[in-house]
Amino acid sequence: MLEIKNLSVEFHTDGGVVHAVRHVDLTMGEGEIRGLVGESGSGKSVTAMTILGLLGTRRARISSGQILVNGRNLLELSPAELAKVRGRQLGLVSQNALSALDPSFTIGSQLMEVIMWHRKLSRSEARKEALEALRTVSMPDPEHKLRAYQHQLSGGQRQRVVIAMALAARPQILLADEPTTALDATVQKQILDLLLQINQEFGTAILMVTHDFGVVAHMCHTVTVMRRGEVLEEGTAKHVLESPTHPYTQALIAAVPRLHAHDQAAAVPRAERRLHVFQEAAL
Repeated sequence: MLEIKNLSVEFHTDGGVVHAVRHVDLTMGEGEIRGLVGESGSGKSVTAMTILGLLGTRRARISSGQILVNGRNLLELSPAELAKVRGRQLGLVSQNALSALDPSFTIGSQLMEVIMWHRKLSRSEARKEALEALRTVSMPDPEHKLRAYQHQLSGGQRQRVVIAMALAARPQILLADEPTTALDATVQKQILDLLLQINQEFGTAILMVTHDFGVVAHMCHTVTVMRRGEVLEEGTAKHVLESPTHPYTQALIAAVPRLHAHDQAAAVPRAERRLHVFQEAAL
């Protein structure tokens, strides 16, 4: 479904060339939840934004590699073609719902715009689908929320709207870039459980970009660990959590105080029992 081959991304700055991503390989199958883990500056978010074609600066250059979705190389697409892929095949759940939502428009109008653009529905049909999208993400009082503006919602509710927008075009893959960073612990768990529910009900694959191995233990089937733009370790979440081979991975896991042995066995991962067999990444 998603295959990244030898991807390298560099930024040309006044101080020289920064190699943000170096020869990264990554594969995801249908229904898979893969954690892309590393500290700030590891290259994980740059990798995710490169998949979406959203690097957002002229100083960025993809120096090598391919990004294949269903066998189609996204790096060879025109901006218009890539815009169609975003939404229909790839959805983004960003970490900052405030910047992802327009404060000038209601939640309903923003959802309807996404639906009409990608699925070519009438306005009345799009409104019905927008309402259903809010119900899918368990939004309380969805009729009222369609008429609300972002400042009238809580942080958790705004994040549910962002997830609903990402799902509105029914993508095959969600890229979730630190989706719970700005939320308190209780709401974080609610959002992670919601993403798990979406994976289980719709078979949506999820690339979970995170610095937190607690998130990996809670929901991921596989994990890729990055540092300084390079992949250091990868494999099933169970294997990496229980038997990490790289000192950096060991340090990241040790930094999660609640991740004890019995938690690993119970939490890695709940959805693993229903996932179809896919090839374990080589360590």
